[in-house]
Amino acid sequence: MKTRRRPYSDQRPADLGGGVWSVPVPIPGNPLGYTLVYAVESPGGIVLIDAGWNHEDAWTALRDGLSAVGVRMSDLRGVVVTHYHPDHAGLAGRVREECGGWIAMHQADADLIRQYRRLAGDDGRHLQVEMMRRAGAGADAEAMVTAERPIPPAQPDVELHDDDLIDLPGRALRAIWTPGHTPGHLCLHLEDTDRLFTGDHVLPGITPHIGIYPYDRSDTDPLADFLASLDRLSAFTTTEALPAHEWTFTGVASRAAEIHAHHEAKLDSLRALLADLAPAPHSIWQIAEKMTWNRPWAELYPIQRGLAAGEAAAHLRTLECRGHARRHPGDPVRFSAP
Repeated sequence: MKTRRRPYSDQRPADLGGGVWSVPVPIPGNPLGYTLVYAVESPGGIVLIDAGWNHEDAWTALRDGLSAVGVRMSDLRGVVVTHYHPDHAGLAGRVREECGGWIAMHQADADLIRQYRRLAGDDGRHLQVEMMRRAGAGADAEAMVTAERPIPPAQPDVELHDDDLIDLPGRALRAIWTPGHTPGHLCLHLEDTDRLFTGDHVLPGITPHIGIYPYDRSDTDPLADFLASLDRLSAFTTTEALPAHEWTFTGVASRAAEIHAHHEAKLDSLRALLADLAPAPHSIWQIAEKMTWNRPWAELYPIQRGLAAGEAAAHLRTLECRGHARRHPGDPVRFSAP
């Protein structure tokens, strides 16, 4: 896998050639550092891919970064959002106000934004606490009562589906539905230059978060969706990947296969952990606490434990669907080896 890598501190607005520019937009207080926003030129105007976090520093970086590569806000035709997370969709509404254009997003994530906007404020916070409690979170659930919640992104004007062409006159930018990280995550294939904007689906050095929310859902399997979405990229063997974080690289198919193998190994480890814990069932929180994370469980903040539990729940759900884990309904829900 070949990469075009720069340290986080050295990221600058860049002309990538072929009518594509990248602008790093900071994510305040997040170890990822920034979101790479891309601008794609066409005879009918410029389209942004993602927009960045809704924060004044991020807005300044986006506006000034676009200006540095010769793009004015008035040049923009619209914003395609790869997925609804705030580091991608947060500034889309402000961009729309400035340029008078549109926001496009997959229909599944547009539905989630409608839901989050209905549950903004205390209602959403109490639902989150209850979700964590049902997973066995204990004191971690109560810690979320005062946790800051991001402002919901703007509702999109255009709801996309798999294989749709983006409104980019004179060029072919095609939506590829890659659910898993979110239900409506999109990769975007710029067919005239064989470049793939991968959002968070395939990143060169890290793997995206795959969680299930509420943790005890049994009507969906996001990890299975994600693995299938990785397999969809097997044909992109020489395509240049332009991800939303880290750095550009080639060899999308091989990197997707690496990430697939990583999750299969994680499933094997979790299956072995359930066998070690047998026969007693354990809550999602108890199981997550015994799994391996990038830092010891005791050093994770409550919100980080919540994300880890979401990952644990997604992997437990896939094991359940494969017949390698058994769900014990209750309050909290528990899992064991079958």
